[in-house]
Amino acid sequence: MKIQQNSPLNYKLAIKLSIFVNLLMFSFVFIGFVFSDKSIQVNAPIIVDAFIRFFTSSLFAFMLFEYSFWIYRKKWKTNKKIYIAFFGVLGLTLILSPLFARIAIELALIVPEGIEGRLFFNLIKDLIVALIVFLITQSVFAVVRGQQVLLENERLMVENTKNRYEALKNQLNPHFLFNTLNTLDGLIGLDDEKAHEYLQNLSSSFRYTIQNKEITTLKKELDFVNSYAYLMSIRYGDNLNIQYDIDEIYNDFFIMPISLQLLIENAIKHNVINDKYPLTIHIKTTKNDTIKVCNTIQPKINIESSEGVGLANLAERYQLLFGLKVVIRRNDFFEVEIPLIKHINEKI
Repeated sequence: MKIQQNSPLNYKLAIKLSIFVNLLMFSFVFIGFVFSDKSIQVNAPIIVDAFIRFFTSSLFAFMLFEYSFWIYRKKWKTNKKIYIAFFGVLGLTLILSPLFARIAIELALIVPEGIEGRLFFNLIKDLIVALIVFLITQSVFAVVRGQQVLLENERLMVENTKNRYEALKNQLNPHFLFNTLNTLDGLIGLDDEKAHEYLQNLSSSFRYTIQNKEITTLKKELDFVNSYAYLMSIRYGDNLNIQYDIDEIYNDFFIMPISLQLLIENAIKHNVINDKYPLTIHIKTTKNDTIKVCNTIQPKINIESSEGVGLANLAERYQLLFGLKVVIRRNDFFEVEIPLIKHINEKI
């Protein structure tokens, strides 16, 4: 997997980690002196020399981190990255360690005794730093790769759900169009004024269904539901009754398009609707920033084929996009409670 250029594996992290590693190493050295029998007289030259060593060591570690990050950003197999990074930091250490040590000595105000021994000690220290750099880089890469896998899986899940949702809409439109055109055909010539009003509501409904939006306001969704309810009322007459109890403060809250219409359509599809068994559907907002769609259960003997894809997609999309649950309850009534989103930028 390729780690993107805007990933945490960049020069800013390299600077922070190089300083951290050297603070860690210098802390061990300081602790060693504290517990040793040697006494150190702190003065200006010693402080300057310590700063020079810290600076050169940090620059050395920074170069190792930059090299390792560059390797791990490559589009190579993970095993290849590990081998090249490991042997690369070792090779760079063998080349750069003596060079940076000589620079530190040349800049030092106090020339230490036993330079060759100090160079060997510095090389051992830098090899330890190189190993720490490699291990830290490997750990950061593993974390970043894991996060990218999770994000990619979530993106694919959202995309898959969206595709299923779009497929559902594409299946809905021809079925819906067939029924409504049959009803319109029955009105033409019999009641031209009602046929004209029916056609206007049909046009409004289709204009809404073909919009390509992830989210809409509750008011717009309710306007669509009203158009859809009018079309259904021509088909079922007084046997279908949709009652609203909507608090106006929720008009500008957000909801997924076609969600309420989907629940109304499911209620119509799965329940008997006739003079003996009229169907009432209640749509009401709650103080919990949700909207409920509720209907009595009077199931058909021969229920139209359905896999529940629409309701399942609705619940899945709310969970993936907003981290919110669509609550479904079944008892004497069938009730679905949908969250309303107050501030869309806080959720998406």
